[in-house]
Amino acid sequence: MRWRPLTLVVVVTAVGAAGTIAVAAAMGMPPRDVAHIALFLVPAAVVTVASAAFAGPLLARSPTRHRLVAIGLLGTVVALTNLVVLTRFTFVNDHDASVVGALLAYAAGAGVAAALAVARTSAVAIERLGGTAARLGAGDLDARVGPLDADAELATLARTLDDMAGRLQASLARERELEARRRDLITAASHDLRTPLSSLRAMVDAIADGVVDDPPSLRRYITHMRTSVESLVALVDDLFELAQLDAGVIERETERVLLRDVVRDAVAACEPHVADKAINLTEQLNGHDELLCSPYLARVLQNLLTNAIRHTPTDGAVRVYADTSDVGLQLVVEDTGEGIEEGSLGQVFEPFWRADPARSSDGAGLGLTLAKRIVESLGGRIDAASEPGVGSRFAVVVPAIGEARPVTSGDPTSS
Repeated sequence: MRWRPLTLVVVVTAVGAAGTIAVAAAMGMPPRDVAHIALFLVPAAVVTVASAAFAGPLLARSPTRHRLVAIGLLGTVVALTNLVVLTRFTFVNDHDASVVGALLAYAAGAGVAAALAVARTSAVAIERLGGTAARLGAGDLDARVGPLDADAELATLARTLDDMAGRLQASLARERELEARRRDLITAASHDLRTPLSSLRAMVDAIADGVVDDPPSLRRYITHMRTSVESLVALVDDLFELAQLDAGVIERETERVLLRDVVRDAVAACEPHVADKAINLTEQLNGHDELLCSPYLARVLQNLLTNAIRHTPTDGAVRVYADTSDVGLQLVVEDTGEGIEEGSLGQVFEPFWRADPARSSDGAGLGLTLAKRIVESLGGRIDAASEPGVGSRFAVVVPAIGEARPVTSGDPTSS
């Protein structure tokens, strides 16, 4: 790598010497004079290459201003040296040499001035780049270089640095958000674990210490203990499923099932709760029975139906229906329950959130969170609307997959 600059200097010097000889021959110069010029160019080229090889390491760590000035002066010195040689060998007379020398001196001054002007622009741009990088390194993620009035390479570097800073800021913001959600999740999970565990410990201690020994009390305690264990199992299952969603399990799922089977499974899972509260649960697929969808939608519908049944009074009504649009498949769960206050509607999908501040209601508070994560993993969205005292409506929209193709006896895919 370090030989590439020197190789470039050698190639450019050789091309320049060949060009000089070609111009001299084209202008009608006698062959003898052309040969002399070629002879003189050999040591000049050697000196140029040696100067570049010597100056390269010295200027490698120098400021841009010094390097540009040195290049300009080196070119002028080489030109003056060649002029002196040509004058000495009478190729150029003294008068012409003086005029050319004066012009070269002026050119040197103009070149140095131009080098200083260009170097100043580059130096300012580099200082801005360095200052922005230092601020970013110190933790100021709002630092940006902005538009840079400099050469194309530095402007490209500035845009790249700003893009990198933007992506880094977004990544750290996302990481902080996830960390905050993780802390909230741990705090809420600890709270929900503590309640049934404390209840179990108290009842086990009472039985072990003989405080409760009569059969009716024991049966009552066993019933309460079973309820606490079921709460713990449900919480652990929800946490495990939530962890699976974060690991991207749904994105890798390729199985497809009929929509009618998804709705049937979700409704069947909720039938015991429906019977306990005598709720009127209806389903309307509107002719979309054969539509294919992800089996995970059964879990979504089950969570939405469970939530609707939990917050719907006895003899209330819950309805689930399906429809399609240009956006995709739409599944809606409506209830005639207590509804949700407008100020709390934006929190219903947060982990462990419950409508009652005392967190005394059934469930772990993860059902709607799981439903939202599943729907988003399927590339869709879930919206909530509610009116206190009237009821709530949860609408799920996911991309449509297609309808099942009927299998006939002549279908080669049939078994």
